[in-house]
Amino acid sequence: MEGIGAVIAFALGNFTLLFIVVWLVVAGIVAAVRIRRGGAEAPRARIIVDELLRWYLFFVVGVTYAYNWFFHLFFGEFAASTIGWADSPFQHELAWASLGLALVALIASPRHTSFRMKLAGVLGISVFLLGAAGEHVVSMVVENNFAPNNAGIIFWTDILVPLIGFALLIAWRRVHRGGAVPASAAPLVE
Repeated sequence: MEGIGAVIAFALGNFTLLFIVVWLVVAGIVAAVRIRRGGAEAPRARIIVDELLRWYLFFVVGVTYAYNWFFHLFFGEFAASTIGWADSPFQHELAWASLGLALVALIASPRHTSFRMKLAGVLGISVFLLGAAGEHVVSMVVENNFAPNNAGIIFWTDILVPLIGFALLIAWRRVHRGGAVPASAAPLVE
């Protein structure tokens, strides 16, 4: 049982990584089922990109930052200690910002939402995470703060999640440009 407990503790303590793994598994399964079902629904690349972006928004942003909301709101003192910071009202502010970003991503996650909505889901979290990564760097350099949730996996996912999101948006636009462009792929500026 010790091994299982350690795995669960690692997964919950590194929730950003956990939900990236869940995203890849779910997106892979759903895409495989849609492709196997066949028919003239859509080209294979389009199905794969649609499902990767859909479930990225759902798990990597939506579920992850709903979890972040819960953790910072109800366990703020502990959360701050894992970042190497003192507890303060910023915990509740961070919680509510996380919930707002999670809700936008969850609304943007269904397959048939517009490109603009998907962009909002990626852009909001990307600004937040890249800003957080910058703050983590400052904390590492100025305060020598290498606490697990300042310099560990969370730091790297703060950079990786936006990169993945923008790569998926670019791929989504490309696969939806072949032939007639659906209304959901309308240009940003009309």
